[in-house]
Order: sequence, then C-alpha cells, then structure tokens
Amino acid sequence: MCPSFRATGEEEHSTRGRARLLHEMLAGEVITDGWRSAEVRDALDLCLSCKGCRTDCPVGVDMATYKAEFLHHHYEGRRRPAAHYAMGWLPVWLSAVSRTRAGAVVNALASVGPLAAVAKRLGGIAPERGIPRVARETFSRWWSRRFRDRVRAFVREAKRGERTRVPGAGRESVVLWPDTFTEHLSPAVGRAAVRVLEAAGLAVLLPPTFRMKSPAVMDGVSKAPAGFNVFMPHRRRRVCCGLTYVSTGQLDRARTVLRRTLDLMEPVLDAGLPVVVLEPSCAAALRTDLPELLHDDPRAARLAAAVVTFAEALERHAPAWTPPRLDRPVTGQTHCHQHAVLGDAADRRLREAAGLTGELTGGCCGLAGNFGFEKGHYDISTACAEDQLLPAVRASTADTIVLADGFSCRTQLEQLGGVRGRHVAEVLAEGLGEAPGDVLGKGPGGGPGAGRGRDEERWGRGENRRCGCGRPSRRAARAARPAPGARRPAPPTLRGTPV
Repeated sequence: MCPSFRATGEEEHSTRGRARLLHEMLAGEVITDGWRSAEVRDALDLCLSCKGCRTDCPVGVDMATYKAEFLHHHYEGRRRPAAHYAMGWLPVWLSAVSRTRAGAVVNALASVGPLAAVAKRLGGIAPERGIPRVARETFSRWWSRRFRDRVRAFVREAKRGERTRVPGAGRESVVLWPDTFTEHLSPAVGRAAVRVLEAAGLAVLLPPTFRMKSPAVMDGVSKAPAGFNVFMPHRRRRVCCGLTYVSTGQLDRARTVLRRTLDLMEPVLDAGLPVVVLEPSCAAALRTDLPELLHDDPRAARLAAAVVTFAEALERHAPAWTPPRLDRPVTGQTHCHQHAVLGDAADRRLREAAGLTGELTGGCCGLAGNFGFEKGHYDISTACAEDQLLPAVRASTADTIVLADGFSCRTQLEQLGGVRGRHVAEVLAEGLGEAPGDVLGKGPGGGPGAGRGRDEERWGRGENRRCGCGRPSRRAARAARPAPGARRPAPPTLRGTPV
C-alpha cells in the first residue's frame, strides 16, 4: 500500500486517487489546465517514488514514472523549486567538491548551525534535517591509490622473482558501479564490496572514465589512451544512473547523462561483463528507467540486462563461494525499489548462508532519496518510518545487526533512530576479517579510520609524509628525531657494511 496514503489516510494521496486525477487532467473536462495543474502537482507531491505500486497494484500502475513525467512537463520552461536544483543536481555538486578536495571545508561549514540553516533554506531542504557528511576520500580515489600500490608491489616482487602471475589473472571479472552515494557519501560500502567480491574469487573492475575507440582500461584510474595523457586534458567522466534527475522530473538532463554513461560503458557491454550495483535505487533506475528513457538506443537494454545486485553477483558468478558464518539476528527493511523492481530472493539466500536470521520489514523508510529532505515533507517522512521500520529496530536486541542497503535508509535510521544501518557487504566484509594490506582498516565504517590502509593511518599520524620533492615533511622529520639524551640508533647496514 502507498506509504503516503498509510500516513495520511486521504484518498487524494492514494495510488487510485492520483491515477484518477491524472485521468481527469488528460481528459481535460474537470481539470482544464493540463500539465500546469496545481491540483495534480499537489497530489503527486507526497508520492515517494518508491515504485511499490508497480508490483502491489493489481494493474501495475507505476506512479513514480507518472510523477517524473508530470514534473517534466509541469516545469518545462519555468523555474523549478530550489530542491530540484540542490538535490536533483547532487552528482554535479558532489563531483565539484571532490575535484576541489573541499570535503573537509564543506563538512566544517555544515556543522555550523547558522550556516547550515541558510544552506538548507536556499536549497529547499527541511530545517529538521541534518546535512550528510561528505567522505574525506571518495571511493574512486581510494581505488586509484590501491590500484597504483598493487601495481608497484607487483613490479617490485616481479623484479625479485617472487611474483609469477598478474593479480586477478584467471578470475572472472565483474564491474563495480560507483554510484554517487557510494562514491561520495559512503565509500566504506564500496570498499567492503571489493573485499567480499575478491574473497569470492572475482576480479573487480571499475567502469572506464574516458571514452576511447580502442579497448578501455577499466581500472577507474586511466584518463586517456596510453601515451596520450601528455596531449589530452585530464578530465574524467563518471558513469551515472540519472536517478536524481528522474526523481525530480528533469528528464532531458537524465537522457543526456544516460547517453554519456552508455558511451563510457560501451567497452563493458562489448565484453559482456556483469555490472554490480550496490545502491538498490540506482540498480532499479538502470533496469527500468534507462531503457524507458532511451528506448531507441539498443545499448540501454544491454546495460539494463547486465545489471546485478551484490547478492546476485555472488550467487551467479561465485556459486562455490561460502560466506563467513556470522550467526547473528538481523532487522531492518527491504529497500522499496528492491521489493518492487529487483527482487530480494538472492539476498534472502545470502543472509541464510551467512547465518543472518530474522525477517526484514516491508514498506518504505520514508526518506526516499530527495523526498524526505524536501521542505514540507518531514512529518510524512517520519510517519512512514514509524509505520514499520523504526518499531522493528526498537524491538530488536542489542546484538542485532540493522541491515539497510540503501543510503537513504541508512540516513533515515541515523537521523530518526540514532542507529547505524549497514549494507550487507559491510557485514560480510567484517566477518571475513582484516584483509591483506588492511583494506578495511580498524575504524567503524564511514567514520575516522574506516577503510584506511596502514600507509593511510601512518599518514594521519604524521608519519611517512613527504613533500613534493620526495623528502619527508617537517612534521615527519620531527617525529623521527630521537628524544633529548636518547641513544641514537645504529646506522643502517647493507650486507653487514655500514652505509
């Protein structure tokens, strides 16, 4: 049943009521102002775009698609609400923060009450909401650093004759989709997924970041064809499912973004590789919205068919792998897009194999991407969360793991329930233990120290820092000095001879 109807009890905010208004708008007899109708806009305003009606409704009404189409026509050629620019263009703003490495500055400014209040007012964000923190290191930047470190280690070991094969050679490859939320807001989920997929015997690649005629280097690092970096601009392109544009009705922009994504993903499609998407809402957008928006492009259907969830990737491409046995109770909520579009059968089997017992609730968390952040939606968003999700979490025991694969669900749990929800990849990665090279780190996911390797932890303590010329930084040099009166260590030796 529609979450907003369950919260309000008003027929206007039910699937049937909205469908009736749309029918009257198109008929033009009762509602005569067509796509500019304020009455229809207000009725669709409380639609969470959860797509629950797509499967729960007997006739399969997809009100989320109707809402996106209506908003596209309603605001065509007109100024949109501020929230459409603030949250609809979220991938652009977060990419700008990443390129300028201003994450720490943005987080500091967002923690200042008056400044945060002004930003929320300008962006059309509910004043009751907290602004999510931007990750200090994006998932792709962590991947690039890790990739370079592995290449250097391979070269060193090969020179010593210790390495006999290239890492990942002979393994089945999968492409991990770096969605906007995983990339900029919760990279710990991406790091955990890499850890689990590699433990399952799969070679993990990232989508190409540069369109090229020759075969792409799918390492998430290369910016241009080999040998041309000197002559070509170092501008990376990132794949995007267009979800934030679709949910705010900016369909022309969504088509532009999706065409660019198909251009980047063409080598992946030609190679026939599966695309693992960690964020359920992004996976649903790629499976349903992409082929609907670009129905004239055959690549859209190919990419939609290649999309698999995290659990589906393990089940289909690593069937012999056994997940770590955790034997813990779980609670939480099945993502609404997973329920409506993706299906959760593979997730159920994965949880059972890992000894994660308990059923997840249905319904919607109430945040639903931009919906719960928009001004005027906070009360409805809270009522939706109090319907099933929050009561289930409160009734759980202290050792219960709260599962929430969607970033919106985790944010809602944190802001309303004070509980940290976790992606199933994080839970399994923790069960595997510390990876070689300390991929996951020892800090809690998403917090300080999370997902940092030993070198990064030493960097945070001031060790191993070097300036641009390659010499140790002043702080590192001071830390290396012996204390006054302490005995200096013996000079280093090479084959017993002082050097």
